[in-house]
Amino acid sequence: MSLILKGVMQSTVTPLKADFSPDLETFEQLLDFHVRTGATAISWPHHKGESLNLTIAERKAFAEVAVKVVAGRVPVSIHVSALAVEDSMALARHAQQIGADAIIAITPYFWNPTANAIYDYFVRLGASVDLPLIAYNSPSYLSGIEFTGELIVRLLERLPNLIAMKEASFNSEKFLEISRAALAIRPAFSMIAGVEFLAPSVPLGCVGSYSSAGAICPNLCTQLYEACVAGKSARARELQFKLARLWDLFRDQYPSSLKGGMVIMGRPVGPTRPPLPTAGKERQAYIATQLEELGIPASEPYGW
Repeated sequence: MSLILKGVMQSTVTPLKADFSPDLETFEQLLDFHVRTGATAISWPHHKGESLNLTIAERKAFAEVAVKVVAGRVPVSIHVSALAVEDSMALARHAQQIGADAIIAITPYFWNPTANAIYDYFVRLGASVDLPLIAYNSPSYLSGIEFTGELIVRLLERLPNLIAMKEASFNSEKFLEISRAALAIRPAFSMIAGVEFLAPSVPLGCVGSYSSAGAICPNLCTQLYEACVAGKSARARELQFKLARLWDLFRDQYPSSLKGGMVIMGRPVGPTRPPLPTAGKERQAYIATQLEELGIPASEPYGW
């Protein structure tokens, strides 16, 4: 598998109309905005994209728009996770049919699966398509269910299309465990940070991030990545502190607060689908004050 992932990749939000129905027209604008402002890849729908609150039909419709609008300018990976592996495989086959460049999948959730069950899930999924597969580790959102170094080795020995991992444990020890094990088997394997914690991750072999704040401040995200890969540690630390403050702001009612921030930046994408709350006027006003304190409106693009 020749797909190379690196840099600031965007996992986009999901635009919705006032009645919570899909807003595909705004999604087209959002995708084009991300590509024009430096995204090195597009991936949809992560949890930021409300994947758990979308129907299978809606996920297919958005995926088709993503591939069509990006039109080969950057790679597009489709998140295919679902509680039923049959749904995941159906989404994976659909991604291949529409011309996506890769699929990404998180560990099965809710049932507290064993390592063998996670292995079986990924083998069935990875073998169902010819696309590159990106694994997604996020134990904080999945009651501690996570990859181990031993498990990733087993999967790499079985799946030639497993090329990367989104590692979102925010745990340097876990990052090192998986990275060391994976690179020993597959030297081209890519470790990608979840969110913008690049300053501590790039020195450990991280090649980029799936951006959270890129919908608000794409310039800042790119500057952090460039400082990290250039070895400018003082500058990277300064930028990382700023982005860490933004993450603290957005993860409260995530992704509702992120969508609220997009309103402030002139890129409204509609409400958040229940049971998640939608950021109201009071929350938006607070977000606006925090963005001003960080100098975001003065240094980032406004509108589409």
